[in-house]
Amino acid sequence: MKFTYNEIRWVIILSALGIVSLILWNTNVFFEKFKTLEREKMEIWATAQTEFMASTDQMNQGPLILQIFQSNKDTPMILVNKDGSTWVNNMDQSILKQADLLKEKLEEFRSQNKPILLKHEDSLIATLYYGDAPILNKLKYYPLGLLFILVLFSAILYFYMKSVKVSEQNKLWAGMAKETAHQIATPLSALMGWNNLLKSKGAEQEITDEMDKDIDRLNLITDRFSKIGASPKLTLYPLVKTTKEGVIYLKRRFPEHIELTVDESFLEQQIALNKPLYFWCLENIIKNGIDAMNGSGKIEISFKTENLSCSVYIKDQGPGIPQNKLKTIFKPGYSTKTRGWGLGLSLAKRIIEEYHKGKISVVESSSKGTTFELKFRKGIAES
Repeated sequence: MKFTYNEIRWVIILSALGIVSLILWNTNVFFEKFKTLEREKMEIWATAQTEFMASTDQMNQGPLILQIFQSNKDTPMILVNKDGSTWVNNMDQSILKQADLLKEKLEEFRSQNKPILLKHEDSLIATLYYGDAPILNKLKYYPLGLLFILVLFSAILYFYMKSVKVSEQNKLWAGMAKETAHQIATPLSALMGWNNLLKSKGAEQEITDEMDKDIDRLNLITDRFSKIGASPKLTLYPLVKTTKEGVIYLKRRFPEHIELTVDESFLEQQIALNKPLYFWCLENIIKNGIDAMNGSGKIEISFKTENLSCSVYIKDQGPGIPQNKLKTIFKPGYSTKTRGWGLGLSLAKRIIEEYHKGKISVVESSSKGTTFELKFRKGIAES
């Protein structure tokens, strides 16, 4: 019999809750028994104290009474005599000089344990107030510690199961992407051969040139999909020049009412990039901006350098992203369009953060437009 992921998860959760409930119940039983034994011990001590106080010869008490007195080394107690005098044991003696603190302690002990009346021949001679022993106080917080451990364990288990699930999904998507690249490559090779044949047969150059463009586009798509799930090679490229190269390539496929500009006044910087993946990231973000502007408007690309990083800013003139959506736009499946998978920005995030060890974020979004920042670290190219 094979269990599903959800069934295994619920079995683990219910088992953990059952074990914790059993431990808490046993702890409570042990606590009550220990408290009863503590009460019996204090009653014996009170009886011995009564005999001692009622005795006419207190200096010559038997060894048993003295042994009982000496046996209590940890339970804090306050003995209030009928004449109002007070004696404390297993506590700081300075409390006797602080009336308010002494009164507060008596109330605390009264709330913890019922006071024991010391009587001799039906006459009250003193009242014994005592608090919980240190081991009982520790035992009180044991369930809280156990619950904290349970919550911590549950959180670790949750994130582990979640990471396993995400890892499985990533492997699935990577496998599908590689299979797609493989499936495209086979007919693509045939198209290249047929196009070369058309050229050799004297076909119109305009037709073969357009076919070459489509073949190049398919080659680029195949290259992109083949890199998903792998560790792409990063090579040093001039950031502005490479960005402009990607924009020129993209301009041919964007609506004519889109004005796409690149700030070339920026001091050129060498950045480790995987060019096809970087172009793919630019394409996804720019296409989002074009869709937001309904195919008409201006997109500006500018740059900024810091000590250890360089940033690319992509600003559109769309209506902006709602504030409550800024944390979800990079998650797979998010899309404002009725058609589409909502994978563009999530792919861009993976390209920048996982493959280039950079960061992608929305630095500004209002009714006047949205600005994305792609931050890359300066450094040496990776192999």
